[in-house]
Amino acid sequence: MLYWLLYQVLFRYFSPFRIFRYLTFRTAFASLTALFMALIVGPAIVRKLKEFQISQYIREEGPKAHQKKAGTPTMGGLLIGVAIIIPTLLWADLSNPYVWLALVATAAFGAIGFADDYLKVVNQRNLGLTGSSKLMLQVLVSVIVAVSLILLQAKGQYSTHLMVPFFKNVRPDLVISVLTVKPHLWPIAFLPFIAFVILVIVGSSNAVNLTDGLDGLAIGCTVIAAGALTVLTYVSGHATFSDYLELQRMPQVGELTIFCGAMVGSAIGFLWYNAHPAEVFMGDVGSLALGGAIGTVAVIIKQELLLPFIGGVFVIEAVSVILQVGSYKLRKKRIFKMAPLHHHFELLGWSESKIIVRFWIASLVFALFALTTLKLR
Repeated sequence: MLYWLLYQVLFRYFSPFRIFRYLTFRTAFASLTALFMALIVGPAIVRKLKEFQISQYIREEGPKAHQKKAGTPTMGGLLIGVAIIIPTLLWADLSNPYVWLALVATAAFGAIGFADDYLKVVNQRNLGLTGSSKLMLQVLVSVIVAVSLILLQAKGQYSTHLMVPFFKNVRPDLVISVLTVKPHLWPIAFLPFIAFVILVIVGSSNAVNLTDGLDGLAIGCTVIAAGALTVLTYVSGHATFSDYLELQRMPQVGELTIFCGAMVGSAIGFLWYNAHPAEVFMGDVGSLALGGAIGTVAVIIKQELLLPFIGGVFVIEAVSVILQVGSYKLRKKRIFKMAPLHHHFELLGWSESKIIVRFWIASLVFALFALTTLKLR
């Protein structure tokens, strides 16, 4: 809105407003807007959550030290969502389809998390939506994202080719050639792409959700992952940088830099209140929205295979749960003392603060490695 007003309307009357045409300038403003919005609105949100007695219920089988956190306000992810969406609407070019796709995906995943959190509060136990219901809703949103990208591909604004790290000339197409598919079965050609998008976005959303178990852990890792995505999104939409790094250039994708910048600012702002000891928890409304946003951006900018490095800690946490469940079902033995992995270190005697900071360091190392791969081709 402000981009349209200041640059497209008022620029003709006041030439210094030309500065609002620059992506880096608007990204910085979006980040600062999100940060200050979170810091200013945060206390009111926390106070209202306490008034409505929207508090976290701690599972009994978890580490005993967590029982003292019972009663801490949850659903603070509402603050994150507002602090991402409003600055993006203010500073982004709203004629860009990728901006709307990222916003809708974030809001939709946030709505799923909100329903889950709301049921937990109403039922006064740590059980919200059933696992199958939550998964089906996540798959539905991911399919909508995939179909939207297919429609954009038909307009020449997107590519279903997969970019493979380290191999600049390896770009397989996730859409089956129409020559091998009978005309009446043409929708089958898009199934591999749709399935891949579902895997990336749903996996990302749930990975962030699983990481959200210690004060500031998930949101701190999100700051780092969103920062890396901001860089990747900017270079993907920049003619000179994308050519130099031999990336697939997508001019309109650059506008998503503002969305990623807003995600960084909102995450830092929320960390102010979520740092140990947390004044508020993000809840599923925050973790699912952030994970969905990260996965959606990765799919749009064609960096899906870099996502395991961009969000390295999220992936490790998710894999630890998969290994734990699989090992117990197959061998009746546990690999870790408890999953996700951060609980394993808690039971080993590590303090919560030490686990959080060390996981942040690991997340930073992963993100830096992801950025270095851009030229290692």
